[in-house]
Amino acid sequence: MLLIVTPNPALDLTYTVPRLRPHTTHRVAAVAARAGGKGVNVARVLAALGRPTRLVLPLGGPDGTAVAADLTAAGLPHLAVPIAGATRRTVAVVDPADATLFNEPGPELAAAEWRAVVAAVAGALPGAGALVLSGSLPPGCADDAYAELVALARTHRVPTVLDADGPALTAALAAGPTVVKPNAAELLAATGSTDVATAAEALRGRGADTVVASLGPDGLYAATPEGGWRCTPPVRVTGNPTGAGDAAVAALAAGLQAGAAWPAVLPDAVALSAAAVLAPQAGDFDRSAYLRFRSAARALPIPAPRPAGG
Repeated sequence: MLLIVTPNPALDLTYTVPRLRPHTTHRVAAVAARAGGKGVNVARVLAALGRPTRLVLPLGGPDGTAVAADLTAAGLPHLAVPIAGATRRTVAVVDPADATLFNEPGPELAAAEWRAVVAAVAGALPGAGALVLSGSLPPGCADDAYAELVALARTHRVPTVLDADGPALTAALAAGPTVVKPNAAELLAATGSTDVATAAEALRGRGADTVVASLGPDGLYAATPEGGWRCTPPVRVTGNPTGAGDAAVAALAAGLQAGAAWPAVLPDAVALSAAAVLAPQAGDFDRSAYLRFRSAARALPIPAPRPAGG
């Protein structure tokens, strides 16, 4: 079982329009509402791949009830931690070329509510093959909230995949996450570097075992204990990129649980990510495209960057 923590879940609304244009009225061609948040998207992808999952997430208010109901309807096992605040909403406006997102900050979690989340994770870790920590921290959580969960997983010898940015990412490094997956902009911001490979090695030096950086349509770069790797999708795709990174995280978690080598894991992650762009909603992917991309994608070794002054 893959345990997935989504500390700031949402009720996701997706509006599909023929073309997004600022400062004008749009006729919405389709509307979809369902449980969301990065960890929920990860769980949907893993479930579609036949991987058992369990979500831990704080929920409150009518939208929190709607999220729980949708997870149940989708057959996604979950442990909902009740909170006083109302679960947030997100809005994605999607046209054929791209997507525009509006993300609410989410409810503030009281200290006791966060302790309840930690307790729920602790209770589920003994049966987990890997722990996924995904998405923003809600208001009220300390910057080191993810670090606490990484350390907790280490006591149970459960590997971790962390998909976060800013202080939530940097504060977790010292706890030793197995894999961190920032995108290129988040990685460069966390280090002050202008080079992805150098920045990835910097995060490894601060405690991460492996750093996998999303490069958008250019695929993934991974800095691992065995060296650097680069993997690009076999074709360029356009569509809705909002769930692409979450699909990559799903593949990383599945590979980590299986103990697969990086030359196998990275093509799977790139293929799933590209196939997710072709799906209308985050958390879905085009299965036939995934299989095509997976058979064609290859991970290539990349020499590690030289240390400064070397």
